[in-house]
Amino acid sequence: MPNNYVKIFDTTLRDGEQSPGATMTSAEKLEVARSLARMGVDIIQAGFPAASPDDLEAVRRIAIEVGNPPKAEPDAKVPTITGLARANKSDIDKAWEAVKDAQKPRIHTFLATSPIHMKHKLKMDPEEVVNRVSEMVAYARTLCADVEFSPEDAGRSDPEFLYVVLGEAIKSGATTLNIPDTVGYTTPDEYFKLIDGVIRHTPGMHDGITVSVHCHDDLGMATANALAGIQAGARQAEVTINGIGERAGNTSLEEVVMTLKTRHPIFNLETGIETQQLSRVSKLVSNYTGIVVQPNKAIVGANAFAHEAGIHQDGMLKHQATYEIMRPEDVGVNQTTLVMGKHSGRAALRARLAVMGHSLDEAELDKAFVRFKELADRKKVITDADLEAVIADEFYRPRDVYYLEGLQVSCGTLGMPTATVRLRGPDRTVYNFASMGTGPVDATYKAIDAIVKTPCKLLEFNIHAITAGIDALGEVTVRIQSDGSGDTKMDAQSELEYARVYGGHGADMDIIVASAKAYINALNKLIIAKTEGVQPVHNDFGVMLG
Repeated sequence: MPNNYVKIFDTTLRDGEQSPGATMTSAEKLEVARSLARMGVDIIQAGFPAASPDDLEAVRRIAIEVGNPPKAEPDAKVPTITGLARANKSDIDKAWEAVKDAQKPRIHTFLATSPIHMKHKLKMDPEEVVNRVSEMVAYARTLCADVEFSPEDAGRSDPEFLYVVLGEAIKSGATTLNIPDTVGYTTPDEYFKLIDGVIRHTPGMHDGITVSVHCHDDLGMATANALAGIQAGARQAEVTINGIGERAGNTSLEEVVMTLKTRHPIFNLETGIETQQLSRVSKLVSNYTGIVVQPNKAIVGANAFAHEAGIHQDGMLKHQATYEIMRPEDVGVNQTTLVMGKHSGRAALRARLAVMGHSLDEAELDKAFVRFKELADRKKVITDADLEAVIADEFYRPRDVYYLEGLQVSCGTLGMPTATVRLRGPDRTVYNFASMGTGPVDATYKAIDAIVKTPCKLLEFNIHAITAGIDALGEVTVRIQSDGSGDTKMDAQSELEYARVYGGHGADMDIIVASAKAYINALNKLIIAKTEGVQPVHNDFGVMLG
């Protein structure tokens, strides 16, 4: 790999999924992994295999289906697939079991090195930490030729001790050294010095070792810190789509990649990311996790290429570069207004979706075409944003446990809002229920609750129009949390699982229908988690690597 190439290590499926409400099903993780691979991500951290049997199976499927070249494209770029493991043999064995079928597998193990973590969390002295790192990296290397080691909370670790630990990791066979600012504590200047010191002073450091950056956004400096580390000589960046992750989130993939591209004369560095797919993948992750991208988010936010001030609009009309430092097309934001119409056929739809980055098989295309025709009969102008919403609503959702078959709502100033809901259940039985509420959405959700009987709290409800105009598609995202009511035999581990937050997404020209779809989408995720018994692992080392 040339020294001016920065490897993009995406941890959306591991660190990103640790965001409250970002839980994804195995099928959703697989689709995200496929999209990351198509976009050109070098390394995909597919999960934490020791966390649960479901997580191990999800990583294994990704290793098999995404970590090997497709039969139709034997020369396609194949990403490295890695799983996270604590520094113990059980975790490392599970990580290897999960990734071993990939063409390019990697084991990523970690152990904390900061004084506060060693004393209060690990209850280990520095010598024990050095010995554990040496032993476990060596063990991982007996299984896999590609081993990454991370000293957790490196940002608050003593640099001299860090050099000793990293030197032992190299001696034991580590090929990548990741330097995480786990709690987002450092400033860019401090992080530059940290990475520079690691490269200069770690015993055994040589050209075959990749130094990686992994930063959190607790002080709003994750991207700045990551770029400072890259300027200091790191050649791998650990990032997530939309910057999702623990607490305030991780370094954003799109921000790092587009900074390196837009400011190429400054950095003189390359990545393998096909940036035209950034907007699509951002939307996919947002829909699956139920975490809305803030409108003013850099690169992929709804306002990233919007201009309202008169001076800005005047400048844009005269020359695009006056107020835009990158073209919308560079990140996959298409400015075309009219894309398709009711007379368009399947071939035209397939071609348009391919340009947008969607690769559908015949069965999927048939489903999309039916939804497209339904929309075309109701809406004169169909944009790329409308098509994205249709695809998201049709395919970016968990498998149906309950499915919305019908909804009728009565509301206004003269009567009590009432909703009648028809759902198809898991046994194919059709259920009908009518309920009153304080508004049409409240009435709809109460009717759904009466049928599904899965008690939960509605934590967040967001609604917005996909495009301008009175005939715009409405998009709704919700986040719910089980309250455990009715689960009389729930043990402590089940309570921990049910306390997780689940996101849902729905789109429709009728905003009440979109609201119902989003709520059912989230409920289906919660029901699957309950019925399939996904069990989180008890972490004897405390919190996982940030």
